[in-house]
Amino acid sequence: MRYIEEAETVRVALSPVRRRLLELLREPGSASELAKVLGVTRQRVNYQLRELEKAGLVEVVEERQRRGFVERVFRAVDGAVVVDPGVMGRAFEGIQDQYAAEHLVEVAAGTVRDVARMQAAAGEAGQRLLTFTLETEVRFAEPGDLHRFSDALADAVRQVVGQFDSGEGRAYRLIAGAHPAPRKPRTTEPRNEGETDE
Repeated sequence: MRYIEEAETVRVALSPVRRRLLELLREPGSASELAKVLGVTRQRVNYQLRELEKAGLVEVVEERQRRGFVERVFRAVDGAVVVDPGVMGRAFEGIQDQYAAEHLVEVAAGTVRDVARMQAAAGEAGQRLLTFTLETEVRFAEPGDLHRFSDALADAVRQVVGQFDSGEGRAYRLIAGAHPAPRKPRTTEPRNEGETDE
């Protein structure tokens, strides 16, 4: 059993990509093998593995020669990991915005990939893929309103899901996320001939 009381180590482990890597590395795997499973580049996986290794969360169990370079095989460190409860607040102070944004990008990319594949398959079968999209903008007066809004939205979604989820039939994936709206460029209205600034 490993006891963690360093906030930085908790930050390293809580990234969505790194959590997934730790799950996969219950069985030994190389960066190339993991990259294929995750659908990302080997370079990106190598970076994540280096960070996990520095934090002591994965270890090298084998090194093998591959076409002129040494391929390292990793495995998650054996045993349970216990996090000091006092460190969680400090860890999350620096993790919320960074990793929430990273997770949002990953979810959005996964949605594009999954829907595109299903749409192509439905088209080949002469069927229509049933989807729906909700999109809007909301302006928050202060940062704390964002958290209160997300809590209220989560409660509302739970209630609606409870009304319609039958436990049978075709499952639908519902995703709710938010990001700052891109700033719109300021446009200058064309002036009428003879118009002045007065």
